[in-house]
Amino acid sequence: MRQPDGEPIEAGQPLVEDRLGRRARVFGAERAILAGIDAGRNGSVPIEESMDELESLAETAGITVLAWCLQKRQRPVPGTFLGKGKIEELGATAVELEADVILFNDDLSPAQGRNLEGLLSRKIVDRTQLIMDIFAQRAATKEAKIQVELAQLRYLLPRLRGWGEALTRTGGGIGTRGPGETQLELDRFKITRRIHMLEKRLIKAQAERSVRRGKRERSGLPQVALVGYTNSGKSTLLNRLCRADSIVEDKLFATLDTMVRRGEVAPGRTGLFVDTVGFIRDLPHDLVPAFATTLEAARHADLILHVIDRTHASWERDEEVVLKILKDEVFGDGDPPPILPVFNKVDLLDPEPICERGVPISAREGLHVDRLLEAIASHVCAEDRLVELLVPFSAVGTLHEQTSSERRADVEHTEHGIRVRIWVTQDELNALLAVGAERIDPDHPSKTRKPPSS
Repeated sequence: MRQPDGEPIEAGQPLVEDRLGRRARVFGAERAILAGIDAGRNGSVPIEESMDELESLAETAGITVLAWCLQKRQRPVPGTFLGKGKIEELGATAVELEADVILFNDDLSPAQGRNLEGLLSRKIVDRTQLIMDIFAQRAATKEAKIQVELAQLRYLLPRLRGWGEALTRTGGGIGTRGPGETQLELDRFKITRRIHMLEKRLIKAQAERSVRRGKRERSGLPQVALVGYTNSGKSTLLNRLCRADSIVEDKLFATLDTMVRRGEVAPGRTGLFVDTVGFIRDLPHDLVPAFATTLEAARHADLILHVIDRTHASWERDEEVVLKILKDEVFGDGDPPPILPVFNKVDLLDPEPICERGVPISAREGLHVDRLLEAIASHVCAEDRLVELLVPFSAVGTLHEQTSSERRADVEHTEHGIRVRIWVTQDELNALLAVGAERIDPDHPSKTRKPPSS
């Protein structure tokens, strides 16, 4: 048995799962045929749309798609997923096109996978396995790598027996990265032991993440989480709002590691913007923990920007998928923070759509981003109030510590101190009053920030 790069595995050498960087690489472009079932009106999503997404996933994984093979059925065949005639047609097409792998648009049971492999003499990969492979390629942080490997091993465990050729073939490639490459030396006991070890590592990684989150919360800066369907433009929006350098690619799951950057949420007010992993329809349950940082960012945010690709034909269904995942996996029965829909890429639509809710923008071109910033300020700085104070000279240091110059207006130096009109929170106002500042007209109700008119 050899490593993906051809080096032999020596006795006592750590298993290849320890070398996450090696097992996550693409070792040559494989050629695939996409297969699925067209359930017609009984399907929750049009089959063309679902297959297009599968093809995008394959391209993200570095796979060349040769053809589609669809069968009209109300439900899969229990033992083989597809009917006998369609399997024969699929096998002939695979031979003719010299395909290496068959990618199925649905999840296959262990028995279905084994039976299809025997009938087609090709590697069989289902949608869940493909998504896991993409995560294995792109995960960068320690915690994300552990989560992905855990998901892969849990997926592999019930599929050990009988998956001969597809899991013993060396050289890497789609569906054989990670656990598959060491199938011969990994029995159930070894995999279970590995899972337990990774679970312990994960607890430690989660504790480290909790420390980082605590530091951000103690900073007192408002937090804005960017969530949305994969490839909706979240990273582009982060770069626009924070002048950041987040990776932007026209691929599914271009971002797999949460990125936190500082940006202006209101004039003179800095906040933290959190770019998160994009969601996807039929997200494999074992991969939900790999979204832990994303889900946590949404749970603790002061505002959630739900970025929606308005040019996507199924944008309404994409929106529902994201909201359902947030409800089921993040908030449960708890109260979520405000969620602001952000309809992205409207510059590509003619005419520009009228949005009765949320904010239409183009993150790439900067269109209407000023309106988005106003909406963000109305949510995260809703408690800011405009007051007029007389600040003694002895308290000037506190004035500078508590507020920035951009939030001050009509500054006037008098013989008794500095007279200033300023936007402050109640805590900042209390701090200034505690060091001797006086309200000029304390009985007059303070102005507060209002949401922008839509």
